[in-house]
Amino acid sequence: MSSEVPFLKKEVIESEAALVLAEYGREHGEVTAPPVPIDEIVELHLKLTLEIMDLQQIFGFGDVHGAIWFRSQRVGIDQSLDPHRHPAKRGRYHFTLAHKAGHWRLHRSLYLRRLDQPGLFADQEQKPDYVCRSSEKKKPVEWQADQFAANLLMPRDLVKQSWVEWRGNMEAITLTDLADVRRQILTAEVLRRGGFKANDAATDDMVLEHCSRPLADKFQVSAEAMRIRLEGMGLLVRKKEASLF
Repeated sequence: MSSEVPFLKKEVIESEAALVLAEYGREHGEVTAPPVPIDEIVELHLKLTLEIMDLQQIFGFGDVHGAIWFRSQRVGIDQSLDPHRHPAKRGRYHFTLAHKAGHWRLHRSLYLRRLDQPGLFADQEQKPDYVCRSSEKKKPVEWQADQFAANLLMPRDLVKQSWVEWRGNMEAITLTDLADVRRQILTAEVLRRGGFKANDAATDDMVLEHCSRPLADKFQVSAEAMRIRLEGMGLLVRKKEASLF
């Protein structure tokens, strides 16, 4: 399947996510502040049936988060991410759901074309067309769905608006800016997470994710997802580029 997925630039994926949000806005009211109502987008706009399921038991994988059936327009999310039973997983639940919306919007024509070929599955309707596992390396199809999810849940304009409301300007935060409070941040994050991996990359991630939490809470996504989005937008910076002046 990965070899059949066409190359898509980040800008194209961002435009497609913005289009979905605009379509939803025309039907159900414009989204002018976070969080983005991803459940409603999936069920009301994309017309997908959402089910919380024990996917780990069904498939025998310990790391399966979601599955999608294109012909029957169904999305399954593993019960371990159910935000009603596990409120701390709400951010992961939202991202997984938005990721599935990305597969539906970007890839369903490819899967449906494959499903038209005879003999793929004897019980085609019972087996999902795609299963997402956290242990799998990022294939193009997964990277694209991740990009779509990030742009749908954290639209650029809403992130900028929220950043200015929080910070008062559009200036980036750098690791250098946080040097004096780095130890306190890491202590707080270690207590929150119950430990950490002892390497520079992991500790830098923790520091930046700590800074991301106010917006992560506002957008109802994980601190990791918000950190990646803010870094992509240049609002969190690991190292300042040298200036000539």
